[in-house]
Amino acid sequence: MLDNKTILVTGGTGSFGRRFVRMTLDRFNPAKIIIFSRDEMKQYEMASHFDNDPRLRFFLGDVRDKDRLKRACQSVDYIVHAAALKIVPTAEYNPFEFVKTNIMGAMNIIDCAIDEGVGRVVALSTDKACNPINLYGATKLCSDKLFISGNYYAGSRQTKLSVVRYGNVMGSRGSIIPRFRELALQGSEIPITDSKMTRFMISLEHAVELVWIGLEECLGGEIYVPKIPSMKLLDIANAVAPGARIKVVGVRPGEKLHEQMISVEDSRLTYEYDRYFKIFPQIEFHQRMSPTVIEDIHSPIRSGRRVPEGFAYSSDSNSEWMSAGDLQAWMNSEYGTVEPTLAAGKSTQNPESLRPH
Repeated sequence: MLDNKTILVTGGTGSFGRRFVRMTLDRFNPAKIIIFSRDEMKQYEMASHFDNDPRLRFFLGDVRDKDRLKRACQSVDYIVHAAALKIVPTAEYNPFEFVKTNIMGAMNIIDCAIDEGVGRVVALSTDKACNPINLYGATKLCSDKLFISGNYYAGSRQTKLSVVRYGNVMGSRGSIIPRFRELALQGSEIPITDSKMTRFMISLEHAVELVWIGLEECLGGEIYVPKIPSMKLLDIANAVAPGARIKVVGVRPGEKLHEQMISVEDSRLTYEYDRYFKIFPQIEFHQRMSPTVIEDIHSPIRSGRRVPEGFAYSSDSNSEWMSAGDLQAWMNSEYGTVEPTLAAGKSTQNPESLRPH
């Protein structure tokens, strides 16, 4: 699928970008992978990490800069758009910056992809884009809508744009697992926001594989949602730092207790597959996209099954759960079996209220 193709990865020096490049180089033989990002030092370090592989090109730039992005898109077959500002509390205090990167940057990607004749674009989204209550989620929902309607802008041109939406990426830069490990190594207490909080969990490998699926089969306008397990935040803390002191600090600005990736409103256009769900677009393209005719319009539905009326895919009501033992096994494979030095003492809350269940 990606053999002899030129692929542009925005935000390519991040956790997803590095894993996407590694897995793509290992499985395929692309003609070129262009890493587009803002940080010259990260690009230098990534080039060294990959032994200056001749298939990699590093392009310094920002998705806010349309002229620079247009130059990077020349002769590109596929774009994977991973660049974004992502930290929820930071977004609440810096909304203009998130709008510039997550929304205006998405507009620039769409315009440049269409103008340069890029074949397919897959944009990375987040569970926080579904029924958002925070600024970050709102910008990503807007971005998702832009990529879906971008297929209308493309018209008869060849560019097809789709979205991949998933939950917390285990071990990614700035995520909770590395942070908890760091605190445990320091002998510090582990802060959790609420003992009832749940989150979707996905590995970088699974995220990359879902993007491959989107690049291979998208017709434009679909949102791909993987079937992934949920986990309680308390179980994550106990798995990463068993025996450490746990302190409940309260929900941060913009946080939900539970995340959702498919809403009841989305469900009427959602189809289920073995490993993922697919949300089809509501807007009109060349033909009317109503639920009664969608099966005839989209051949990739194939084995897809329409989800039940009123279906919602939420982290608290998920049928698949990751245990503390599952997460510890993943950490052993990712980080090795060395256990962090844990903080001594007891939890600052009633142990019964914090016990995994």
